[in-house]
Amino acid sequence: MKKVIIVALSVVFLQHGFAQIKVDRSKKPSAGAAPIISIKDPVQFTLLNGMTILVVENHKLPKISASLNIDAGPIMEGKKAGLVDLMGQMLGEGTTTLPKDKFDEAVDIIGAEVHLYSGGGAASALTRYFEKAFNLMADGIKNPAFPEVSFDKLKSFTLTGLKANEKSAPAIAARVNSALSFGKQTPQGEFTTEETVKALTLNDVKNAYKNYITPSRSYLTFVGDITPELARTLATKAFGSWTGKKITLPTFPLVANPAKTEIDFVDVPTAVQGELNIGNLINNPMNNKDYHALLLANQILGGGAESKLFMNLREKHGFTYGSYSRVGSGRFQSLFTASAAVRSDKVDSAAAEIFREILNMRDGKITQEELDIAKAKYNGSFALGMEDPARTATYASNILINNLPKDFYRTYLQKINSVSLNDLKSVAKKYFNESNSRIVIVGNGAVILPKLMRLGYAIKKYDRYADPVIEKTNDVKVAESAKTTNNISVYEIVESYLKAIGGKEEIKKINTISSTIGLEMMGRTFEGADKRMNPNKQFTELKMGTVTVMKQVFDGGKGFQQQGPQKKEMTEQEIKTAQDDKGIIPQLYYVSNSEFKTDYLGIGKVNDEETYRMKVIMPSGKLSIQEYSIKSGLLLKEENTSKNADQDVVETIEYKDYKKVGNILLPSEVTRTAGGQEFTIKYTDIKLNEGVTDTDFK
Repeated sequence: MKKVIIVALSVVFLQHGFAQIKVDRSKKPSAGAAPIISIKDPVQFTLLNGMTILVVENHKLPKISASLNIDAGPIMEGKKAGLVDLMGQMLGEGTTTLPKDKFDEAVDIIGAEVHLYSGGGAASALTRYFEKAFNLMADGIKNPAFPEVSFDKLKSFTLTGLKANEKSAPAIAARVNSALSFGKQTPQGEFTTEETVKALTLNDVKNAYKNYITPSRSYLTFVGDITPELARTLATKAFGSWTGKKITLPTFPLVANPAKTEIDFVDVPTAVQGELNIGNLINNPMNNKDYHALLLANQILGGGAESKLFMNLREKHGFTYGSYSRVGSGRFQSLFTASAAVRSDKVDSAAAEIFREILNMRDGKITQEELDIAKAKYNGSFALGMEDPARTATYASNILINNLPKDFYRTYLQKINSVSLNDLKSVAKKYFNESNSRIVIVGNGAVILPKLMRLGYAIKKYDRYADPVIEKTNDVKVAESAKTTNNISVYEIVESYLKAIGGKEEIKKINTISSTIGLEMMGRTFEGADKRMNPNKQFTELKMGTVTVMKQVFDGGKGFQQQGPQKKEMTEQEIKTAQDDKGIIPQLYYVSNSEFKTDYLGIGKVNDEETYRMKVIMPSGKLSIQEYSIKSGLLLKEENTSKNADQDVVETIEYKDYKKVGNILLPSEVTRTAGGQEFTIKYTDIKLNEGVTDTDFK
């Protein structure tokens, strides 16, 4: 009874104590101290055939694991793409001494795990059964049977898998992204197709085995309840007499990123969402001085549910279920990629937001809290990973393969925890590209493409196998057959427009017009001014903050264009084109001035609104196809074609959101598309006949 009372009192006191503790659940708990990592240096020796043996003793559990890694490097397969993977699968189809069913049964009886693949093999079992498991792995590596029936089966499975992924937007995006980034004629960029698999023979598989399954450049790592002496005995007995072709690590020239950021689009009409990959090539060997800072920068940008990309694209905007980023590493060129599977109607917006977060990283907009969370994640996951024998084995061989210092993993967390905010900004600027990136998008072109031009990048189209899509472009001609017999004339179209915006008398009162303009592109805001004076004086300036990024001035006879500090005088043809505008509202002169050649082309449609289409040949020779709303009379769209260095230059302009200014209607949004780039200019604070003088056009 006394014991029961004591226990009861203990519970009461504990509950009372907990009641006194006030927990602020609005704050995340602070991260604990980084765990101390203790990793022994592996015992190392080499067999006569060149195989390197590594032994990491750990007698806490009665279990041993062994992994064989053949360091052949990236393999260029060309017209036999898929061969090495198929050869790796064939290694698990039985040996010359044990057919597949007997081999699998022998593994199961001892409760072991044995895996064979194109880069080697692995075995894991309790200590008393390990030797049997290890010898089974060695048998699979050295004596594959390569039965014809298994080859036919696995080849058929491979073809079925390719067929299943034929219309998979994620599979297409991964394939095209690698092919365009590295090039289709590289190991990292080539891919398996039905054609390459169908061409494979069993003899090809046997030749691939001879070329790549060899003790040369091989690392056999033992981890667990084993001594170096026993490991040497087992390795020598199983692999000591094994011979094979001597291989060397291949070298490849570096591949350049695009000269300018571009959109690479693959149209998959059946795709329910858009697969979006934004990134650039990087060089990030594991002995890179930026390695640990780059890991943390990537974690903060897109490493998990607390990252900038996830919080922006999912939590803030609801574009996607998740958005992530990855950085490659190793001895060969790799990729930094930010990705998301996005609602088709929001792909352009998602791309802009991804670049916004990349720019935030590059500009150093990272908080200490974000850095602390990222460090805590690595502290925990690294320590937890040390419990996995396979991870430990990888660490041991990585040190040799990547020429790392012996204490690389012992000091791993020290280096992680020494990273500063300045380090993050530095590596983000160096590795997270903005101006030379590749934006790979796979999805429904009918929904996605019209909006992509707003991003302001060149758009290139590819098929599902990364081949350019060659589209036929028609000369800008209007056939007589396009005309209709509708009872309408150019005069009536123009009169209807002039009446719709306020009437001729009000239009003739306008001598100058001044507007504040603005546009957003890739997360950056540009503002400026647009001024006009009859007959054709023009001034346009865009600024980012206080810095002028673009300026164009025309005084009626001469002018210049300026981008940043670079200034260029207008050419003779550009001057002629600028002189096409005989007034602020040029339609006022289309019918009365004989320099304009006009024609009615028939019925059209702009955004489901029916239009009258009209052709206007300007005095400079520029061709303009204009579309006026049948319902309202307002100008909705025009497509202008002019000559530049004997080439046709096409520009499309859409006019939206007409608003009343004084006594006339003017569009407050103008979207221009040229050369695959699209941007929308918004006009605010529009003033008529004030705020403009001749000095503005000097």
